[in-house]
Amino acid sequence: MKKYTKYEKARLIGSRALQISMGAPFLVKLSEKDLEAIGYNPIEIAKKEFDADLLPITIKYHERKAVKKEAKAAA
Repeated sequence: MKKYTKYEKARLIGSRALQISMGAPFLVKLSEKDLEAIGYNPIEIAKKEFDADLLPITIKYHERKAVKKEAKAAA
């Protein structure tokens, strides 16, 4: 599993929780007892999916371009 920043993790879990609350199927197997224990909370379900590395969401990274600054010659 890739190491995410706390901001990326929050965004991933929040986005997946929104999908779950809108009726998306769970990607992790949870019994009725487990669902009752977490109170059918979509954020907790999304956390379990994140921990199991099952989120169907990816992060697109852009390559950074190196910028060289030339020192001005003193006259």
